[in-house]
Amino acid sequence: MRVATVEDATGIRCGVVVDDVLFRFPTGTTVLDLLRSGTLHEAGATAVSANDAVPFAGLRLLPPLDAPTVRDFVAFEEHVEGMVAAAPGNPGVAPEWYEAPTFYFTNPYALIGSGEDVPVPAGCELLDFELEVAAVIGSGGRDLSPEEARDHIVGYTIFNDWSARDLQFREMKVNLGPCKGKDFASTLGPVLVTADELEPCRDADDFLRLMMAVEVNGREVGRDLLSNMGWPFEELVAYASRGAEIRPGDVLGSGTCGGGGCLAESWGRRGIQDPPPLGPGDVVTMTVQGIGTITNTVVKGRTPRPIAPARHRPRDRS
Repeated sequence: MRVATVEDATGIRCGVVVDDVLFRFPTGTTVLDLLRSGTLHEAGATAVSANDAVPFAGLRLLPPLDAPTVRDFVAFEEHVEGMVAAAPGNPGVAPEWYEAPTFYFTNPYALIGSGEDVPVPAGCELLDFELEVAAVIGSGGRDLSPEEARDHIVGYTIFNDWSARDLQFREMKVNLGPCKGKDFASTLGPVLVTADELEPCRDADDFLRLMMAVEVNGREVGRDLLSNMGWPFEELVAYASRGAEIRPGDVLGSGTCGGGGCLAESWGRRGIQDPPPLGPGDVVTMTVQGIGTITNTVVKGRTPRPIAPARHRPRDRS
């Protein structure tokens, strides 16, 4: 089943996409509501039989669901190699990367749909994309094993973790972050594909073998297989649930794929900014086998309002 959230003449509506038709859920029904009640598949079957249908093409796409949390992992070794290639002495992938799947929390309020413009964030001169796939949690849990975690994944969608690299690199020198380098936009879409549809794509090592590709202005700049992840999604979910709850609607990104899944990886390997950073007018298109295609256009952003540097304070304690 392929589930979408759109804006049409009646407002924001969710439904099931079959071929080029959207079979709409009843007005007011959200994907997150259905996940929390455990009735997504039943609602999908009911929507198709009720036949409240409109053409899917031309509708404004929103993120498939209103995610309460978004965790983004860094699960592709090749991506990490490229990102550290430009560091002094090229230290290579940190041994700690191999020990456990690392993630950070990003901004759920910044999720956008395919087709929406992305303003250059204030103060950014090195705008980048990140080609990822995200798993969506369908049922809650805690301290899950990888085997248990598989049953908690309801489906998958494409995730573009837009990145202001100059802001990100500066703020991470404080050993905390990323923050403003990441929280301005993340594209999710075009649809949520339920996990059962992608099960035939599993390889002998139990990874989802899906082709991923990204184009800038119609020119392909990156390509990889999702199965090149260091851990499958089940292990990412299990790790996220260690000592913590995962809940319906939570989104877990794979992290950027290798093979040019972002510009900064290429910059690190080549030692030059080629391809160049994104700017107004650039169109970024991502396609993942079995899920679909998302497209966003970069537009001019706002001039940043100045923030004064920190003052140097005395160490008086009285």
